Amino acid sequence: MANTDLTALTGDYTIDTAHSTIGFTVRHAMVTNVKGKFVDFSGSLHLDGGDPAASTASIDVKMDSIDTGSADRDGHLKSADFFKTDEFPTMTFRSTKAEALGDEDYRITGDLTILGTTKPLTIDLEFNGAAKDPFGNERVGFEGKATILRSEWGLTWNAALETGGVLVSDKIKLNFDISAIKNA
Repeated sequence: MANTDLTALTGDYTIDTAHSTIGFTVRHAMVTNVKGKFVDFSGSLHLDGGDPAASTASIDVKMDSIDTGSADRDGHLKSADFFKTDEFPTMTFRSTKAEALGDEDYRITGDLTILGTTKPLTIDLEFNGAAKDPFGNERVGFEGKATILRSEWGLTWNAALETGGVLVSDKIKLNFDISAIKNA
């Protein structure tokens, strides 16, 4: 049974990247969604069960690790048209505020930096619970989602379609499935 007593969960955690996903969905050609994820990332959480507002999160994503299931598309996303990974190898998130919204719902706000541009990002989170895994690790799990406009971070490349509209939507849906292990 998963533990949902947040007070007992207070402490520092390291994101278990083998059991976590940082992904995104973007509308392509105005008719379908393309999904992708970042394979190489690291992060930490500080949970304060007695005072959730004192909780923090920090995530670093290696932009070269983008994976959309298409090597050609991934190469284009790494290029100067999009992420310029040679110049800007890392995307970062540093929390500035945490809120308990009730039940298992939380909201974390912070600074998202892409291409050297830092803008606020708010992530709505659902606490999935906590449990001791078979290896004796104390684990917590969260699912999160947010929506950004990529143009706000200088990601403006696009192509017009003959039928109207553009190849890549400005709106990007971010999703987070996070499993974190309590530090010893």
